[in-house]
Amino acid sequence: MIAVWGGVLLAAVWLAHWGAEHLSDPLKKLRRQWGFSVAAGGSFVGLAAASPEIGINTTSAIRGVSDIGLGALLGSNVLAIPMMIMVAYFATRKKGIGGGESSHRNHEEHRREGLLQVDPQAATVQALPYLAIVGLFALVTLPAPWRGLQPIDGWILLIGYLAYLVQALARGRKEGEGVEWKRKEKWLAAAGIGALAIGAYFTVFSTEKIVGSLGLSKIIGGLFITAPVAALPEVFATWYVARSGQVTSGVTSVMGDHAVTMTLAFIPLTIIGMPIENMQLFWVTLAFVAIMPALYAAFIWWGGRESGFKRWQVFALPVVYAAFVAVIVFWVQPFGQAAQGGSGG
Repeated sequence: MIAVWGGVLLAAVWLAHWGAEHLSDPLKKLRRQWGFSVAAGGSFVGLAAASPEIGINTTSAIRGVSDIGLGALLGSNVLAIPMMIMVAYFATRKKGIGGGESSHRNHEEHRREGLLQVDPQAATVQALPYLAIVGLFALVTLPAPWRGLQPIDGWILLIGYLAYLVQALARGRKEGEGVEWKRKEKWLAAAGIGALAIGAYFTVFSTEKIVGSLGLSKIIGGLFITAPVAALPEVFATWYVARSGQVTSGVTSVMGDHAVTMTLAFIPLTIIGMPIENMQLFWVTLAFVAIMPALYAAFIWWGGRESGFKRWQVFALPVVYAAFVAVIVFWVQPFGQAAQGGSGG
């Protein structure tokens, strides 16, 4: 039965991301029409990219399994940055990627040097403001008087997201382009909303069945089952975008996605009110959520005349994720089991 529900999970995630993609295209057109830069527009298009996570959290809140949504959101925010950077790096190792003759020469030089070049705005417009959002989330959930997710937290996170969105969109704005809107796009966007709802429901439902069969806690299922599977469609999208030469777009959209997941996507859980049962697991995961964008920004600006990720930095990020998994498996989980055993005695 685990294999069956695993198949349902994969299908549900793909359906949700199909819906998100057909919401993403109109938002991309709006970005061009309103003249937002690529780096800034990532925060706008991130609304569509993060819509599966919003749907997963809404469904988990309605079904009374909020730990799955919590684990999926936090887990995806730890995993996505190293995964997308590695995918973009390998996608751009091919010869001939880039625009005109000058950019072609630059790409060949970067390929020989093992550099994944990224617009430095990715750090200032996306990574550092996103890191501030993580800090805001920690502030409203970690201190003892405010511990957990409460209705007031939803309003605070909403204000945080709006501030992030305004600062990103206000930077680097230029004259808008003329775009053509087709009737088919509108119908596909409407179909995308329906696909999102169905996909999100079965993502949560199948995760429930899998963690029940394996005897895992729901938050662990969200962290290490739902989150990695939910990231797969973004992997293919990043590969395609980076391979087309749009490297900055490929590796900055994840930040816009994460800004939504750490604010708007948590609002359903704040509405129902959610206590944090395993505080150690929560704060350790949140610490790694913060470490990833901090490294992302630091690596982009780490010396050299070209901004971006050197080869060792690309591979350092998955090592940090492996360290996260090791900490959870060998320290947090044994500690949690010992605590439960002690309270049971």
